Amino acid sequence: MQETLKFDKIGEVMHKYRHGSGLNAFVITKKGYSKKYTVFATHYGSINNEFIDPYDNNTIKMPEGIAHFLEHKLFDQKEGSIIDKFSELGSSPNAYTSFNKTVYLFSCTERFDENLGLLLSFVQNPYFTELGVEKEKDIIKQEINMFRDNPGWRAFFNLLESLYVMNPVKNDIVGNHESIEKIDKEMLYKCYNIFYHPSNMVIFVIGDVDEERVFNQIESSISKKHKIGEIKRLFPEEPKEINREYIEEKMAVATPIFQMGFKDDTYNLKGEELLMREIAVKILLEIFMGRSSQLYNQLYEEGLINNTFEFNYTAEENYAYSTIGGESIEPGKVKEKIIDTVCFLLKDGINKEDFQRVKKSLYGKLIRWFNSQEKVSEMFISGYFKGINIFDYFNIYDKINLEYLNHVMKGHFNLDRFAVSVIQGI
Repeated sequence: MQETLKFDKIGEVMHKYRHGSGLNAFVITKKGYSKKYTVFATHYGSINNEFIDPYDNNTIKMPEGIAHFLEHKLFDQKEGSIIDKFSELGSSPNAYTSFNKTVYLFSCTERFDENLGLLLSFVQNPYFTELGVEKEKDIIKQEINMFRDNPGWRAFFNLLESLYVMNPVKNDIVGNHESIEKIDKEMLYKCYNIFYHPSNMVIFVIGDVDEERVFNQIESSISKKHKIGEIKRLFPEEPKEINREYIEEKMAVATPIFQMGFKDDTYNLKGEELLMREIAVKILLEIFMGRSSQLYNQLYEEGLINNTFEFNYTAEENYAYSTIGGESIEPGKVKEKIIDTVCFLLKDGINKEDFQRVKKSLYGKLIRWFNSQEKVSEMFISGYFKGINIFDYFNIYDKINLEYLNHVMKGHFNLDRFAVSVIQGI
């Protein structure tokens, strides 16, 4: 079954195809682009360690880090490394595991059909052996050690551990030494057979390709597995309160690194409702501390931040938070000035001119992103598993008004749910 989704405002067209297995595939054709970019993703990430098996309704609890472990192992096939095969085809493959998804991708300029065939083949054909799993444990442990030695990574996860009491988002995506040791071949196959079912996955292609040709290849390559029921992901109940207000760790850094953030208690949203809140908080953050804000310029002029300063908002299926991070010789002063700005804006509300200026600026940035295949792919995959169509972004910007923005601001920027993580020098 095929359909065409048009968005005349920016002249983009997206073609959709639904495979008999329940898999959805999408193609955005970019005529004249030399690069083709393809993503094959599953709605399965590091937080999905407890779930109800749709085959027998038993509750399953897996070790931390198993989604990331599974991503690693899929690249090892009986006939050798898949990376080498992609290289022979002149393409650049990659993969990553996040909190709620695992993504496999490649980009190429030539031999697209062969590269697509390879992607579809290896993701659908796991090859796990006891010896291979044991060897992979040592590799993953080295990766864990590398992340533990990364000050920016530690600052971020220390912040999440401060914001969250029970939610597994506070746990490292790669797991830990103890959890990795518990993983075996049978566990990997169990998770694969559930979360890598085509109905839990999506394919996205962008570039100068023929959509009919792409869909025909998918039709002939995707396994027509029996449909399974809904995958019920289980999460512990998370209190509204944060775990702790402040955490500090000492590492070998020249300048202290900080991550600060607000825990949002409004989640369990999907589709347009979730996207509206996400865009609203991002507009607010830009007004509060973007490059044109009074706060940013004051912090920069006083030497309290540098060009590493950044902020973001993340909203997913059962958690949401904002982060503010960077380097500072005095993170405590940065915190004070951020709190002062939040208190001032909560009291006086958002200025109409600031709102319109930032909204137009972010809208323009969104349009420019459509010239980047990587950015469009990232936006598509991020939104798809939350029930968001990539073209919805533009419609939401039209709907957000000042009244809604002030409402969201009062809910999100709650200083009782504000935490700080600092990495100090040894």
